[in-house]
This record gives sequence, C-alpha cells and structure tokens, in this order.
Amino acid sequence: MTQPTSTRGAKAPAVLVLEDGRVFRGRAYGAVGETFGEAVFNTGMTGYQETLTDPSYHRQVVVMTAPHIGNTGVNDEDPESRRIWVSGYVVRDPARVPSNWRARRSLDEELAAQGVVGISGIDTRALTRHLRERGAMRVGIFSGNALPDEGTMLAEVRQAPEMAGADLAAEVATKEPYVVPALGPDGAPLPLGTARLTVAAIDLGIKGMTPYRMAERGIEVHVLPATATADDVYAVAPDGVFFSNGPGDPATADHPVAVMREVLDRGTPLFGICFGNQILGRALGFGTYKLKYGHRGINQPVQDRTTGKVEVTAHNHGFAVDAPLDRISDTPYGRAEVSHVCLNDQVVEGLRLLDRPAFSVQYHPEAAAGPHDAAYLFDRFTSLMDTVLMEGQRA
Repeated sequence: MTQPTSTRGAKAPAVLVLEDGRVFRGRAYGAVGETFGEAVFNTGMTGYQETLTDPSYHRQVVVMTAPHIGNTGVNDEDPESRRIWVSGYVVRDPARVPSNWRARRSLDEELAAQGVVGISGIDTRALTRHLRERGAMRVGIFSGNALPDEGTMLAEVRQAPEMAGADLAAEVATKEPYVVPALGPDGAPLPLGTARLTVAAIDLGIKGMTPYRMAERGIEVHVLPATATADDVYAVAPDGVFFSNGPGDPATADHPVAVMREVLDRGTPLFGICFGNQILGRALGFGTYKLKYGHRGINQPVQDRTTGKVEVTAHNHGFAVDAPLDRISDTPYGRAEVSHVCLNDQVVEGLRLLDRPAFSVQYHPEAAAGPHDAAYLFDRFTSLMDTVLMEGQRA
C-alpha cells in the first residue's frame, strides 16, 4: 500500500474502485496516495467537520451526498476528536475558496495535512444510488500520476478487511482516563469533586461534544478507556454510567457487554448512545445485524414512542439491534421495550428497561452541527440519576 503524501493534488487524477468492479474517475482531493475502507454515504448538507472527526467513521470512506462541500473551511473549535478518522473522503464539487469568519484553512489543506486521501469531481449521486441498491461495500481510492491498472486496483480493494466482524473501539478510544469537569451556572468549570453528579463514561469512540453536554448539566464526567473494567467504573463512585458511540461490529464487543451487565446487575443508572445502544441490546439478549447501507446524516426522522413526538436526528450507524417492535420483551434484567424507531425503515433507534434505570438511543443527541431535537435525552439521564439518588436516601 502506498503511503499518502501531504502534497496537495487538486489536479492529479484519481480513481474510486468499488469491490463489485464499478469505477469512478475524478481528481485528487486532500492527500495523494491510496486508501481503503467501507464505502458509505452521509446525507448531511453541513457539519462535515463533525463527520470527519467522528471516531465512529474509523475505516470508512465517506461519500457526501450534498454536492458542494468545503465552503466553510476548517476551524479549530469544531473537531469532535483529536484527528480525522475517515479512511477516505468523496465529494462532487469542492469549494475553491473557504468563506467563514472562523475558518483557519481549507478542507483540502486539512485533509492533505492529516494524510487523508480523497477524490472530487465524480457523480456522487450515481455513487449513492449504487450503494443504496447494492449496499455498503469495500472501496479503494487511488490518486497520483502513475496509477495501477483497474484489475490491480480491484484486487487490492477485495483484499481489504470487511466491516462485519471488525473490532475497532479500542483503536479509537482514549488510552488513559481523563476528567471533564462540570460547568457552573456561569459556564465556568467547577473544581473536581464538587459536582452534584458524577458519570463514568466508557469511551468506545466518544465525541468531544458528549461529555460537554453532560458537563453543561452540572455533571462531572470521568472518561474511561474501552478496556475499563467494572472495578475501574466504580472506582470513580459514579451516579450513572454512560456507554458511547464507536466504530465496528457490535457482535465483537464482548468486553463492553460484560461490563454493562455488571452495571445492570448493580442497578446504576445507565445511558448508551449509538454503539452503546447496540451494547445494551446485546446485554439484554437481543441480536445485532448489519444494515444494507446504514443511516448517516443529520436529517433522519425518529419517533419517541413514549411521547409520540417525531424528532429530526443525527445518525451514524451501519449496524442495528434486532428487537421486537410490537411487544415488551422479557430479559434477564426485567422488561424491555423499543423506545425509539426510525420512520424511514422501522429500524430500532432506542431501548428502555422498565424495571431498571437504563435506556439508550441509536442516534446522536449531542449533534453539532445538527438538530437539537434530541438534547432532552441528557436531561432524561440526569433525572434518572436524581430519582435513584432520592430513592436511595429514602431507603
């Protein structure tokens, strides 16, 4: 595999090759070289900086369905993590000049600086339709002035690892614990140990905005590595435990499932997002499966079945929980129900235990940029912890 170079290659030829043999030709965008991953599409018209830095996109080549990308450039305030995680980036019409008062550099420059190989100038609508019909699949992007023949490129794509069976959370998660302090009424950080509530957050690919949303609500968040044990979780004396979003196949996540079951056994309030929702599904005894082309974007309609309200939500998931929509299920931890459902395809978008303080959603209530319809879920988690604390004091 040729290592990407940080040389901008706006005029160099580039080729995108899907594992079923379909080929698209365009121009290099970002770094010049070659890259491989799972081809997926994102329907968001904005928020590309969040998409690029979301660890859940690790080992995926993202196709943007919006035709014009890069017009707001890249700033230093909006990254969701320490680096770009996408394996490759596909756009139709990149902005030639960024125009935003917060921009520090162009998107092309940022991709090149971080060694992310991309392609521009292709028919992304045709590519998206192809992925909708055939499903997400492996892909390679090749750029430079001396490209291999199509047969060689296709062979390389078919040798790349598949997303099914991929165990990736530990690759993107923090290696060391860290603390995000609670914020006071004035927005200033509170001294550690003085917050009203403490949450242990298992980092499976957490986005920076998630602990911030909890900190806004007066919660001190202890972010722990994906390898954290139940002893590590309870060493911080949490009032609640959070399981984050992340990449990979939930069928491989045996360790987080085991930790979650210990949390459920103790009855500690629990909240999961995205990968965390799939972990809860597995902990309750449900299966998971790979979606044909997944949900990715900031305009997905979801119904909260407990209230009937329809929310516009941000999604990034290629797997889903296989749980019955038409009845309450009996689990080792009491009764459980599907709390949220996607109105496009009836995919499970949330779970709720009726006999223990635990719930999860498949989408991203911390979205930024994106809709804020689901921000109430952090309030729901806070209320759940408050309720359990009050019941404990009465006892």
